[in-house]
Amino acid sequence: MSANNTAFERLVKIMDELREQCPWDKKQTIQTLRPLTIEETYELADAITDSDWKGIKEELGDLFLHLLFYARIGTEQGQFTLVEVLNGISDKLIARHPHIYGPGGTAANITPNEPGRPDSTPAYASQPGLVEVKTEEDVKRNWEQLKLREGKKSVLSGVPVSLPATVKATRLQEKAGKVGFEWDETAQVWEKVQEEMAELQEAVTEGDQNKIEEEFGDLSFSLINYARFLHIDAENALERTNKKFIARFTRMEEEARSQGRSLADMTLAELDAMWDTQKHAERASPEGPTLTLNKRDGEAVQQIQKPNKD
Repeated sequence: MSANNTAFERLVKIMDELREQCPWDKKQTIQTLRPLTIEETYELADAITDSDWKGIKEELGDLFLHLLFYARIGTEQGQFTLVEVLNGISDKLIARHPHIYGPGGTAANITPNEPGRPDSTPAYASQPGLVEVKTEEDVKRNWEQLKLREGKKSVLSGVPVSLPATVKATRLQEKAGKVGFEWDETAQVWEKVQEEMAELQEAVTEGDQNKIEEEFGDLSFSLINYARFLHIDAENALERTNKKFIARFTRMEEEARSQGRSLADMTLAELDAMWDTQKHAERASPEGPTLTLNKRDGEAVQQIQKPNKD
């Protein structure tokens, strides 16, 4: 047995023992676990944003436990087993990667060959809608086409309703792009951003609050699309700015306290000057300090990483 199998079986055994013997684990349901799983997912996202590999390792372990927990409850409820979950994702990956596992693919021996077709025939050749895979984008395009064949009514149907708006916008744009609903050039996307900015300003001038909100949403959607074309994760970019703001503002508070003052007692000009001082200090330092929040107790802690240029 490989080290991976041994470690996985150990965790499964521990999960089973906890479910049977621990009072807290015994009372959990999929509903009570849901908010905890969301929290763990965000903690992993935070660790990834900070490039905190130690934290990533820890949070992956926590998520593994949650996945096994759901599988155990599913088994108890007679809905599915862990084996079915694992085989399900394996089957899905094989089906959606015909360029790897289909006839003519680099791992065609994983699945049976289709009757009457030689191994050398590429899978896409007999499947309308699929393209020959040469790039990452070809893989994504085929993936969406294969999902539609599985019964999906829309390429957008796989986007979770409860996703944060920025992440959801990115996913919607990515999926629409896979069927050709996409700008050709980055410059075109920026022109759309400028168009939406003008429409927002027009709405502001008119003073219609509902229209202002609508146009602001359109502008935000366009900026997120522009981020995609720049190969930037809009959600992560905004979070980095959040962290940068927290770090600077917290240091401003510390500076004010060192002077025996409070930010609330300062003029706007003083606050602006203090902000600029913190910003220039970051740029002058090869490794400027940024602030992150300790997930365990919510306390602000300083971490050293490369400063974000703005």
